[in-house]
Amino acid sequence: MSAAVRYAPRVAARSVPWTKLWNNSQAVAVTVALHSAVIAFLVLGWSMGHEMAVPAPSTLKTRLVMMPAEPVPAPPEPAPLPVAAAPPVVEAKPEVLKPDPQILARKLEQATLARKRVEEQKQLKDAQQKLARQQAEQAEMQRQRAQVEAAAQQARVAADNARRAQQAAAAADVRQYVPISKEAPDYPQRALDKGIEGDCTVEYSVTAQGKVDNPKVVGECHPAFIRPSLVAVATFRYQPRMVDGQAVTVLGVRNTFHYKIR
Repeated sequence: MSAAVRYAPRVAARSVPWTKLWNNSQAVAVTVALHSAVIAFLVLGWSMGHEMAVPAPSTLKTRLVMMPAEPVPAPPEPAPLPVAAAPPVVEAKPEVLKPDPQILARKLEQATLARKRVEEQKQLKDAQQKLARQQAEQAEMQRQRAQVEAAAQQARVAADNARRAQQAAAAADVRQYVPISKEAPDYPQRALDKGIEGDCTVEYSVTAQGKVDNPKVVGECHPAFIRPSLVAVATFRYQPRMVDGQAVTVLGVRNTFHYKIR
């Protein structure tokens, strides 16, 4: 024999009605009665089996069925409590701190010093740039002056070379056109009275007849010595230069007169 018992949840006595309790008690009584009857039958059957040989009784299976409990109504939910309104949030205004007059004056002084320092640095930088420009300009002027001087020196060297070549050529030609007569000029009276001394160079050409042609003063010469020098040169006579047996004109012959008071 087997029995199945279903478990019913225990419900609080206060919430179960009397009718439900009566039904449950009847079910329990019926169950107890059935179990008692089965036990009595088994006991009687066992004693009779031993006394009289009778066939074994068939097995009786019983099942205890519990009726489902009626649903218990859920207790009412409690009403929600009123929520108190949150108090308004008041923002705290930051406290404005008044600046310290000493700190403010110190900051102003520092700012003034910084501005003055910046201006001084700017002026120094401008002065340095101006000095650099002046130095560059001076260097450029010196370079240009050096170039001009170099060009002038080259020109002087070229002129000196040309004069030396001419003098060398004239010296070579002297052997061919030898002066026959050369008279010294008269010393100007006014230069003599004033004590003026100097040199005067006259350039001219010696013709094929040995005469002086186209005399002119070259270089520096005092005005008092120009006329006496030209007059004296005009009286010069030369032996003509001979080239291939013919007399030719010699150009660029020079003669320098030295006016000295003794």
